[in-house]
Amino acid sequence: MANVIGLVLPFFGLILLGFITARITRQPLDALGWMNTFIVYVALPALFFNLLSRTPVEQLAQWRFVVGATFGTYIIYSLMFVIAVVRSGGNIEESTIKGLSAAYGNIGYMGPGLALLAFGEDAVVPVALVFCFDNTLHFIMAPLMMALSGRNGTRMSPAELALDVARRIFTHPFILATIVGVGAALVSFEPPAAVQTLLNYLANAAAPCALFVMGVTLALRPLRRVPMDMVFIVPLKLVVHPVIVYLLLSWLGNFPPTWVYSGVLLAALPTATNVFVIAQQYGVWIERASASVLITTTTSVVTVTALLYAMTNGLLPPDLFP
Repeated sequence: MANVIGLVLPFFGLILLGFITARITRQPLDALGWMNTFIVYVALPALFFNLLSRTPVEQLAQWRFVVGATFGTYIIYSLMFVIAVVRSGGNIEESTIKGLSAAYGNIGYMGPGLALLAFGEDAVVPVALVFCFDNTLHFIMAPLMMALSGRNGTRMSPAELALDVARRIFTHPFILATIVGVGAALVSFEPPAAVQTLLNYLANAAAPCALFVMGVTLALRPLRRVPMDMVFIVPLKLVVHPVIVYLLLSWLGNFPPTWVYSGVLLAALPTATNVFVIAQQYGVWIERASASVLITTTTSVVTVTALLYAMTNGLLPPDLFP
């Protein structure tokens, strides 16, 4: 147990430090703007490029892994969406945000740092694949469902919708960095020494900065009330999602243990702060989306620690159907 605590304590400790610092200094949330820009556009893309560019090409074509991880995410989204539609009397907009709250994990800020810390550099390819394809799913579902609802001026023609989805996917810094990193691996490109040193500095800053910023964000979005939908969102996100991904990856089969554990760990992460951003963009379920991030993140201290303990102590076999 001590090794697991030693693993997660620095990780969640950075979030706690960000939370405490924000409470003490009382800086406005807008002050995070440039730090978020640094993380999203510079540091994390450098991390993805650094690791993927050194990855053997044959590891990048594991489509069965992509199917298992991303289809598991889609199942969770669909389950929560249906529950929300029934409970809200057919409100597609709110149900879309609730579905994302249950399915869209913090695979950008928390995922790479925690997976690499837990499983080493062997985790980079499964983490990158989950990130790219899960984000593609979310980039498609959010504008698609909002367009289908036809409210708040979100109705688009099919061509406009397709262009909007393509823009979101192919201009995202993480996905661009992944594409460039894979390209570098294909041609065995190595940056000049000075450029590589710069990339290393940026990559090493990615996880600490991202986790600190996450703590600050949680502190500056106080929880005013607990939505009733948390009864469904919390267990779906933190328990059911990783269980479904684990079953699918075991069924599809014969992946390295690090790949299975990385996929399950990313599925177990709390709701991404991007869900709050999407809610703000469409003016739907905003405060409750923020509450989803805060509650699932707080609860994940227990659930993620328990999951890592099970993985690192042989309690969770890497394949249920060997």
